Amino acid sequence: MPWPHEGLEPPAGWRPATFREFVVKVASRCNLACDYCYVYESADQSWRSQPRVMTPAVFADVCTRIAEHADGPVDLVFHGGEPLLAGEAAIARFAATAREIIGDVRLRMQTNGTLVTAGFAAICRDQGIRVAVSLDGGPAANDRHRVRVGGGSSFPAVRDGIALLGDAFAGLLCTIDTANDPLAVYADLLSFRPPAVDFLLPHANWETPPPRAGSYADWLITIFDRWYAAPARETRVRLFDDILTLILGGRVASETVGLAPVRVAVFETDGTLEQVDALKTAYPGAPLLAAGSLDAALREPGVTARQIGAAALAPACLSCAVRDVCGGGNYVHRFDPVRGFRNPSVYCTDLFRLITHVAAAVRADLSRSDRP
Repeated sequence: MPWPHEGLEPPAGWRPATFREFVVKVASRCNLACDYCYVYESADQSWRSQPRVMTPAVFADVCTRIAEHADGPVDLVFHGGEPLLAGEAAIARFAATAREIIGDVRLRMQTNGTLVTAGFAAICRDQGIRVAVSLDGGPAANDRHRVRVGGGSSFPAVRDGIALLGDAFAGLLCTIDTANDPLAVYADLLSFRPPAVDFLLPHANWETPPPRAGSYADWLITIFDRWYAAPARETRVRLFDDILTLILGGRVASETVGLAPVRVAVFETDGTLEQVDALKTAYPGAPLLAAGSLDAALREPGVTARQIGAAALAPACLSCAVRDVCGGGNYVHRFDPVRGFRNPSVYCTDLFRLITHVAAAVRADLSRSDRP
Protein backbone atom coordinates (compact mmCIF):
# COMPACT_ATOMS: atom_id res chain seq x y z
CA MET A 1 0.00 0.00 0.00
CA PRO A 2 1.56 3.38 -1.00
CA TRP A 3 2.19 6.40 1.23
CA PRO A 4 1.23 7.06 3.99
CA HIS A 5 1.06 3.33 4.81
CA GLU A 6 4.71 3.13 3.71
CA GLY A 7 7.34 5.75 4.48
CA LEU A 8 5.35 7.92 6.90
CA GLU A 9 7.72 9.89 9.16
CA PRO A 10 6.00 12.22 11.65
CA PRO A 11 8.17 15.12 12.89
CA ALA A 12 10.14 14.52 16.08
CA GLY A 13 8.06 15.26 19.15
CA TRP A 14 4.79 15.30 17.24
CA ARG A 15 1.64 14.59 19.24
CA PRO A 16 -1.78 13.99 17.69
CA ALA A 17 -4.69 16.36 18.19
CA THR A 18 -7.92 14.80 19.42
CA PHE A 19 -10.89 14.53 17.11
CA ARG A 20 -13.35 17.41 17.42
CA GLU A 21 -15.92 16.68 14.69
CA PHE A 22 -17.83 13.43 14.35
CA VAL A 23 -19.82 12.61 11.23
CA VAL A 24 -22.41 10.01 12.20
CA LYS A 25 -24.12 8.12 9.38
CA VAL A 26 -27.60 7.61 10.79
CA ALA A 27 -28.82 6.34 7.39
CA SER A 28 -26.80 4.63 4.67
CA ARG A 29 -29.17 5.03 1.72
CA CYS A 30 -30.38 8.07 -0.24
CA ASN A 31 -33.50 9.13 -2.12
CA LEU A 32 -31.48 11.05 -4.72
CA ALA A 33 -29.17 9.71 -7.42
CA CYS A 34 -26.49 12.42 -7.70
CA ASP A 35 -24.04 11.26 -10.36
CA TYR A 36 -20.99 12.72 -8.57
CA CYS A 37 -21.77 11.18 -5.17
CA TYR A 38 -18.63 10.00 -3.36
CA VAL A 39 -20.61 7.33 -1.48
CA TYR A 40 -22.66 5.60 -4.19
CA GLU A 41 -20.68 6.43 -7.34
CA SER A 42 -17.15 5.85 -6.03
CA ALA A 43 -14.61 3.05 -6.07
CA ASP A 44 -15.68 1.96 -2.58
CA GLN A 45 -19.12 0.33 -2.54
CA SER A 46 -19.12 -0.71 1.12
CA TRP A 47 -22.41 1.12 1.69
CA ARG A 48 -24.16 -1.91 0.21
CA SER A 49 -23.32 -4.00 3.29
CA GLN A 50 -24.23 -1.33 5.84
CA PRO A 51 -27.52 -1.36 7.79
CA ARG A 52 -29.97 1.07 6.26
CA VAL A 53 -30.47 2.94 9.54
CA MET A 54 -28.37 3.22 12.70
CA THR A 55 -30.04 1.62 15.71
CA PRO A 56 -30.51 3.47 19.03
CA ALA A 57 -28.07 1.05 20.69
CA VAL A 58 -25.34 1.68 18.13
CA PHE A 59 -25.89 5.44 18.33
CA ALA A 60 -25.61 5.37 22.12
CA ASP A 61 -22.38 3.37 21.84
CA VAL A 62 -20.99 5.90 19.34
CA CYS A 63 -21.82 8.74 21.73
CA THR A 64 -20.11 6.91 24.60
CA ARG A 65 -16.95 6.47 22.52
CA ILE A 66 -17.02 10.16 21.62
CA ALA A 67 -17.49 11.19 25.27
CA GLU A 68 -14.56 9.03 26.38
CA HIS A 69 -12.31 10.63 23.76
CA ALA A 70 -13.39 14.28 23.85
CA ASP A 71 -11.26 16.87 25.63
CA GLY A 72 -13.62 19.79 25.01
CA PRO A 73 -16.68 20.80 22.99
CA VAL A 74 -17.39 18.65 19.93
CA ASP A 75 -19.54 18.79 16.83
CA LEU A 76 -21.75 15.84 15.91
CA VAL A 77 -23.04 15.89 12.35
CA PHE A 78 -26.04 13.76 11.40
CA HIS A 79 -25.16 12.47 7.94
CA GLY A 80 -25.87 9.74 5.40
CA GLY A 81 -26.83 8.78 2.75
CA GLU A 82 -29.75 11.00 3.53
CA PRO A 83 -30.07 11.30 7.31
CA LEU A 84 -33.78 12.09 7.25
CA LEU A 85 -34.44 8.56 6.00
CA ALA A 86 -33.87 7.57 9.63
CA GLY A 87 -37.18 9.28 10.45
CA GLU A 88 -38.19 12.26 12.56
CA ALA A 89 -38.62 10.26 15.78
CA ALA A 90 -35.15 8.72 15.45
CA ILE A 91 -33.48 12.10 14.87
CA ALA A 92 -35.21 13.54 17.94
CA ARG A 93 -34.16 10.52 20.03
CA PHE A 94 -30.58 10.65 18.72
CA ALA A 95 -30.30 14.36 19.52
CA ALA A 96 -31.47 13.80 23.10
CA THR A 97 -29.10 10.84 23.49
CA ALA A 98 -26.12 12.85 22.23
CA ARG A 99 -26.76 15.64 24.70
CA GLU A 100 -27.28 13.19 27.57
CA ILE A 101 -24.12 11.13 26.93
CA ILE A 102 -21.66 13.63 25.41
CA GLY A 103 -22.83 16.79 27.15
CA ASP A 104 -20.91 19.61 25.49
CA VAL A 105 -21.96 18.93 21.90
CA ARG A 106 -23.08 21.07 18.97
CA LEU A 107 -25.54 19.22 16.75
CA ARG A 108 -25.51 19.70 13.00
CA MET A 109 -26.94 17.95 9.97
CA GLN A 110 -26.12 17.73 6.27
CA THR A 111 -29.19 16.90 4.19
CA ASN A 112 -30.36 17.04 0.60
CA GLY A 113 -33.40 18.94 1.89
CA THR A 114 -36.06 16.99 0.01
CA LEU A 115 -37.56 15.26 3.06
CA VAL A 116 -37.80 18.27 5.38
CA THR A 117 -41.22 18.58 6.97
CA ALA A 118 -42.69 21.06 9.41
CA GLY A 119 -42.33 18.41 12.11
CA PHE A 120 -38.68 17.86 11.38
CA ALA A 121 -38.00 21.60 11.32
CA ALA A 122 -39.62 21.88 14.74
CA ILE A 123 -37.39 19.08 16.08
CA CYS A 124 -34.31 20.91 14.80
CA ARG A 125 -35.33 24.14 16.46
CA ASP A 126 -36.20 22.36 19.73
CA GLN A 127 -32.98 20.33 19.76
CA GLY A 128 -30.70 23.09 18.45
CA ILE A 129 -29.74 21.17 15.31
CA ARG A 130 -28.22 23.45 12.67
CA VAL A 131 -29.04 22.18 9.19
CA ALA A 132 -26.97 22.64 6.02
CA VAL A 133 -28.58 21.76 2.70
CA SER A 134 -26.93 20.55 -0.50
CA LEU A 135 -27.98 22.61 -3.53
CA ASP A 136 -26.05 23.34 -6.72
CA GLY A 137 -27.95 26.44 -7.86
CA GLY A 138 -31.28 27.11 -9.54
CA PRO A 139 -33.43 24.36 -11.12
CA ALA A 140 -31.32 23.85 -14.25
CA ALA A 141 -27.95 23.95 -12.49
CA ASN A 142 -29.05 21.81 -9.55
CA ASP A 143 -30.80 19.18 -11.65
CA ARG A 144 -27.79 18.72 -13.88
CA HIS A 145 -26.54 16.23 -11.28
CA ARG A 146 -28.90 16.16 -8.28
CA VAL A 147 -31.92 14.18 -9.49
CA ARG A 148 -34.29 11.75 -7.83
CA VAL A 149 -33.79 8.01 -7.99
CA GLY A 150 -35.37 7.05 -11.30
CA GLY A 151 -35.08 10.63 -12.59
CA GLY A 152 -36.95 13.84 -11.97
CA SER A 153 -36.13 17.22 -10.50
CA SER A 154 -35.15 17.51 -6.86
CA PHE A 155 -35.21 21.32 -6.83
CA PRO A 156 -38.85 22.04 -5.83
CA ALA A 157 -38.66 19.78 -2.78
CA VAL A 158 -35.33 21.32 -1.71
CA ARG A 159 -36.73 24.83 -2.12
CA ASP A 160 -39.76 23.97 0.01
CA GLY A 161 -37.63 22.22 2.62
CA ILE A 162 -35.36 25.22 3.08
CA ALA A 163 -38.40 27.45 3.57
CA LEU A 164 -39.60 25.21 6.40
CA LEU A 165 -36.29 25.19 8.28
CA GLY A 166 -36.45 28.79 9.42
CA ASP A 167 -33.85 29.60 12.07
CA ALA A 168 -32.43 26.07 11.89
CA PHE A 169 -31.11 26.76 8.37
CA ALA A 170 -27.30 26.97 8.55
CA GLY A 171 -26.38 27.38 4.89
CA LEU A 172 -25.85 25.74 1.52
CA LEU A 173 -23.30 23.32 0.16
CA CYS A 174 -22.75 23.63 -3.59
CA THR A 175 -20.63 21.26 -5.67
CA ILE A 176 -19.10 23.15 -8.59
CA ASP A 177 -19.90 22.35 -12.19
CA THR A 178 -18.10 24.82 -14.43
CA ALA A 179 -20.71 24.23 -17.15
CA ASN A 180 -23.05 26.28 -14.94
CA ASP A 181 -22.78 30.07 -15.05
CA PRO A 182 -21.03 31.08 -11.80
CA LEU A 183 -22.84 34.37 -11.23
CA ALA A 184 -26.21 32.78 -11.97
CA VAL A 185 -25.46 29.98 -9.51
CA TYR A 186 -24.35 32.47 -6.86
CA ALA A 187 -27.44 34.64 -7.37
CA ASP A 188 -29.72 31.61 -7.13
CA LEU A 189 -28.04 30.51 -3.90
CA LEU A 190 -28.29 34.01 -2.43
CA SER A 191 -32.03 34.01 -3.10
CA PHE A 192 -32.37 31.57 -0.18
CA ARG A 193 -30.64 34.06 2.14
CA PRO A 194 -28.14 31.47 3.40
CA PRO A 195 -26.01 32.36 6.44
CA ALA A 196 -23.13 30.60 4.65
CA VAL A 197 -22.28 28.98 1.33
CA ASP A 198 -19.65 26.29 0.89
CA PHE A 199 -18.40 25.75 -2.66
CA LEU A 200 -16.89 22.29 -3.12
CA LEU A 201 -14.56 21.08 -5.84
CA PRO A 202 -15.86 17.74 -7.19
CA HIS A 203 -14.03 14.85 -5.59
CA ALA A 204 -11.41 13.74 -8.09
CA ASN A 205 -7.81 12.56 -8.07
CA TRP A 206 -4.89 11.86 -10.42
CA GLU A 207 -6.34 8.49 -11.42
CA THR A 208 -9.82 9.93 -12.09
CA PRO A 209 -9.26 13.62 -12.93
CA PRO A 210 -12.07 16.18 -12.78
CA PRO A 211 -13.91 17.29 -15.91
CA ARG A 212 -12.57 20.53 -17.40
CA ALA A 213 -9.55 20.67 -15.10
CA GLY A 214 -8.08 24.16 -14.93
CA SER A 215 -11.43 25.93 -15.30
CA TYR A 216 -12.38 25.89 -11.60
CA ALA A 217 -10.22 28.88 -10.74
CA ASP A 218 -11.99 31.07 -13.31
CA TRP A 219 -15.38 29.95 -11.99
CA LEU A 220 -14.50 30.70 -8.38
CA ILE A 221 -12.68 33.94 -9.15
CA THR A 222 -15.77 35.26 -10.92
CA ILE A 223 -17.83 34.72 -7.77
CA PHE A 224 -15.05 35.96 -5.48
CA ASP A 225 -14.82 39.29 -7.31
CA ARG A 226 -18.57 39.80 -6.97
CA TRP A 227 -18.58 38.71 -3.32
CA TYR A 228 -15.50 40.72 -2.32
CA ALA A 229 -16.66 43.92 -4.01
CA ALA A 230 -20.21 43.81 -2.62
CA PRO A 231 -21.00 46.99 -0.63
CA ALA A 232 -22.41 44.83 2.18
CA ARG A 233 -21.64 41.25 3.14
CA GLU A 234 -24.08 39.03 1.26
CA THR A 235 -23.21 35.75 2.94
CA ARG A 236 -20.24 33.92 4.36
CA VAL A 237 -18.40 31.94 1.68
CA ARG A 238 -16.29 29.52 3.66
CA LEU A 239 -13.61 28.91 1.02
CA PHE A 240 -13.02 32.63 0.45
CA ASP A 241 -13.10 33.46 4.17
CA ASP A 242 -10.62 30.68 4.90
CA ILE A 243 -8.20 31.81 2.19
CA LEU A 244 -8.41 35.42 3.37
CA THR A 245 -7.78 34.37 6.98
CA LEU A 246 -4.73 32.31 5.99
CA ILE A 247 -3.32 35.08 3.79
CA LEU A 248 -3.57 37.45 6.75
CA GLY A 249 -1.70 35.02 9.01
CA GLY A 250 -4.61 33.37 10.81
CA ARG A 251 -5.51 29.70 11.19
CA VAL A 252 -8.56 27.81 9.98
CA ALA A 253 -9.94 24.31 10.48
CA SER A 254 -10.46 23.22 6.89
CA GLU A 255 -9.98 20.12 4.78
CA THR A 256 -9.70 22.24 1.64
CA VAL A 257 -6.92 24.72 2.44
CA GLY A 258 -4.32 25.38 5.12
CA LEU A 259 -2.11 23.10 7.19
CA ALA A 260 -4.17 22.70 10.35
CA PRO A 261 -4.62 19.09 11.54
CA VAL A 262 -7.76 17.38 10.31
CA ARG A 263 -9.77 16.37 13.37
CA VAL A 264 -12.77 14.62 11.82
CA ALA A 265 -13.86 11.01 12.35
CA VAL A 266 -16.77 9.15 10.74
CA PHE A 267 -19.05 6.46 12.13
CA GLU A 268 -20.93 4.24 9.69
CA THR A 269 -24.45 2.97 10.49
CA ASP A 270 -23.05 -0.22 12.05
CA GLY A 271 -20.73 1.82 14.30
CA THR A 272 -17.59 1.19 12.23
CA LEU A 273 -15.01 3.95 12.70
CA GLU A 274 -13.55 5.51 9.55
CA GLN A 275 -11.62 8.50 8.30
CA VAL A 276 -13.32 11.16 6.19
CA ASP A 277 -15.59 9.23 3.87
CA ALA A 278 -14.69 11.18 0.72
CA LEU A 279 -11.63 8.91 0.70
CA LYS A 280 -13.98 6.30 -0.80
CA THR A 281 -13.21 7.94 -4.16
CA ALA A 282 -9.59 6.75 -3.98
CA TYR A 283 -9.92 2.97 -3.67
CA PRO A 284 -12.07 0.42 -1.82
CA GLY A 285 -11.37 0.51 1.90
CA ALA A 286 -9.43 3.77 1.84
CA PRO A 287 -11.30 5.33 4.81
CA LEU A 288 -11.12 2.24 7.02
CA LEU A 289 -9.42 2.40 10.40
CA ALA A 290 -8.22 -0.74 12.12
CA ALA A 291 -8.54 0.76 15.60
CA GLY A 292 -11.79 0.45 17.46
CA SER A 293 -11.12 3.38 19.77
CA LEU A 294 -10.78 7.00 18.78
CA ASP A 295 -7.62 7.42 20.87
CA ALA A 296 -5.90 4.55 19.03
CA ALA A 297 -7.12 5.81 15.64
CA LEU A 298 -5.07 8.98 16.07
CA ARG A 299 -1.90 6.90 15.64
CA GLU A 300 -2.95 5.21 12.42
CA PRO A 301 -0.98 6.33 9.33
CA GLY A 302 -3.97 7.72 7.45
CA VAL A 303 -4.94 9.96 10.36
CA THR A 304 -1.38 10.92 11.26
CA ALA A 305 -0.71 12.02 7.67
CA ARG A 306 -3.62 14.45 7.89
CA GLN A 307 -2.38 15.98 11.13
CA ILE A 308 1.33 16.62 10.53
CA GLY A 309 0.91 19.61 8.24
CA ALA A 310 3.76 20.45 5.87
CA ALA A 311 5.57 17.20 6.72
CA ALA A 312 2.93 15.35 4.68
CA LEU A 313 3.29 17.47 1.54
CA ALA A 314 4.83 16.46 -1.74
CA PRO A 315 8.26 18.00 -2.54
CA ALA A 316 6.70 20.23 -5.20
CA CYS A 317 4.34 21.67 -2.58
CA LEU A 318 7.08 22.43 -0.07
CA SER A 319 8.71 24.97 -2.38
CA CYS A 320 5.43 26.55 -3.55
CA ALA A 321 4.83 30.23 -2.84
CA VAL A 322 1.30 29.57 -1.56
CA ARG A 323 2.16 26.44 0.44
CA ASP A 324 0.87 27.61 3.81
CA VAL A 325 -2.41 28.87 2.38
CA CYS A 326 -3.08 26.02 -0.02
CA GLY A 327 -1.75 23.33 2.31
CA GLY A 328 -1.61 20.92 -0.60
CA GLY A 329 -5.36 21.18 -1.12
CA ASN A 330 -7.85 18.57 -0.03
CA TYR A 331 -6.01 15.36 0.92
CA VAL A 332 -8.57 13.30 -1.02
CA HIS A 333 -7.63 15.08 -4.24
CA ARG A 334 -3.93 14.12 -4.00
CA PHE A 335 -4.27 10.38 -4.63
CA ASP A 336 -2.69 8.35 -7.38
CA PRO A 337 -2.22 4.56 -7.29
CA VAL A 338 1.60 4.68 -7.47
CA ARG A 339 2.57 7.40 -4.99
CA GLY A 340 -0.53 7.27 -2.82
CA PHE A 341 -1.39 10.63 -1.26
CA ARG A 342 2.01 12.33 -1.41
CA ASN A 343 1.21 14.46 -4.43
CA PRO A 344 -0.04 17.97 -5.10
CA SER A 345 -3.79 18.28 -5.44
CA VAL A 346 -5.23 17.38 -8.83
CA TYR A 347 -6.62 20.95 -8.58
CA CYS A 348 -3.13 22.41 -7.98
CA THR A 349 -3.29 24.88 -10.88
CA ASP A 350 -6.77 26.05 -9.90
CA LEU A 351 -5.87 26.52 -6.25
CA PHE A 352 -2.70 28.45 -7.08
CA ARG A 353 -4.56 30.84 -9.39
CA LEU A 354 -7.42 31.36 -6.94
CA ILE A 355 -5.14 31.99 -3.96
CA THR A 356 -2.85 34.39 -5.83
CA HIS A 357 -5.90 36.27 -7.13
CA VAL A 358 -7.33 36.63 -3.61
CA ALA A 359 -3.90 37.70 -2.30
CA ALA A 360 -3.65 40.36 -5.00
CA ALA A 361 -7.07 41.72 -4.00
CA VAL A 362 -5.95 41.93 -0.36
CA ARG A 363 -2.69 43.67 -1.30
CA ALA A 364 -4.57 46.19 -3.39
CA ASP A 365 -6.91 46.95 -0.48
CA LEU A 366 -4.04 47.31 1.96
CA SER A 367 -2.19 49.57 -0.46
CA ARG A 368 -5.23 51.85 -0.76
CA SER A 369 -5.66 51.98 3.01
CA ASP A 370 -2.03 53.07 3.42
CA ARG A 371 -2.43 56.09 1.18
CA PRO A 372 -2.80 59.47 2.90
